[in-house]
Amino acid sequence: MSRSVEHGLVLGVSALVTYLGTFVMIRLAPRLNAVVDPDARRVHERPTATGGGAAMYAGVLVALAVATRLDSFREVFAGSSEALAVVVAASVMFAVGALDDLRELSAPAKVAGQVLSGSLLAVLGVSLFYVRVPFGGLFVLSPDWATLVTVVLVVVVANAVNLIDGLDGLAAGTVGIAAGAFYIYSQQLQSAGLITDSNLGPLLAIITFGGCIGFLPHNFHPAKIFMGDSGALLLGLLMASATMTVGGRVVDQFSGQTYFFFAPIVIPFLILGVPLFDAVLAVIRRAARRVSLSSADKDHLHHRLMRMGHGHRRTVLLLWAWTALLSAVALVPTITGDGDAMVPFGLVGVAVLLFLLLRPGNRESPPAGQPAN
Repeated sequence: MSRSVEHGLVLGVSALVTYLGTFVMIRLAPRLNAVVDPDARRVHERPTATGGGAAMYAGVLVALAVATRLDSFREVFAGSSEALAVVVAASVMFAVGALDDLRELSAPAKVAGQVLSGSLLAVLGVSLFYVRVPFGGLFVLSPDWATLVTVVLVVVVANAVNLIDGLDGLAAGTVGIAAGAFYIYSQQLQSAGLITDSNLGPLLAIITFGGCIGFLPHNFHPAKIFMGDSGALLLGLLMASATMTVGGRVVDQFSGQTYFFFAPIVIPFLILGVPLFDAVLAVIRRAARRVSLSSADKDHLHHRLMRMGHGHRRTVLLLWAWTALLSAVALVPTITGDGDAMVPFGLVGVAVLLFLLLRPGNRESPPAGQPAN
């Protein structure tokens, strides 16, 4: 089979296993008491199954197993422990999320589990080698710093994805767009000879993309099932791993694509701009109110948009569009080989549009007798 067919096969396997596995979880969740009831801080109106991350986890494992049998990915698995590292770390991250879905772990316990996952990932071979800091040049990380930065990156991205899992289809769609864009980006690097066929990043990106595609038919409004922390944390771990194996392994400048090598670690964060921007706002908001960072509220970006009258589906589609636009602005110069000088201005423009959309003056007043959130 050709390379593109084999990549498509892995994508299809990930999507199909996730899609079929979600049917199983919809039936199994009530028996496990994995059901989320409506309450004052949630937007869904009826009890809904959770734990859809189990289907995603199955999709990841099966897709990786299929990839081991394909010529296109032979070098990825030859003499490297990186794939094993991702499986082990993903298993720990999934277990932490699944326990939280069933028992609601404390915030310190969840973070400890995430740190364990990131530590195992680093110890078994997936970590950053280089960090290119804007205006600061290239930094070569020593083994101790590489481990620390790896763990921090895993925890930050996992929680960023988890923070936007508040509307039907939002997290799955946003991460799916991010993973698809990152796959295209990594293919451009392979074509330029800057990463080799042994790099694990493109495989992780396409598997993540497939898992999101397979889960979305069940999760788009009105959702039949939520991915839960088991799914959100797993997706964050996969995106962080793809980031490190691609952006954190390149030293050379990519001729004609200054932007992507101006900050090779920041680019995936920009592609994941919605959850990360939301994470920063959530931390600032909760610190100002002097409440726990783990406490929930209804002041995330998606909640604000709904209060502005966009509705559930339109809010999700609007945030998907913003993520896709952000990804496109970053990717066009990489594909065309021209225009990277305009990318920073384009990204600023996209950010300004989002700010204008969400500025306080646009927020509708709550109905009479209802307190503002």
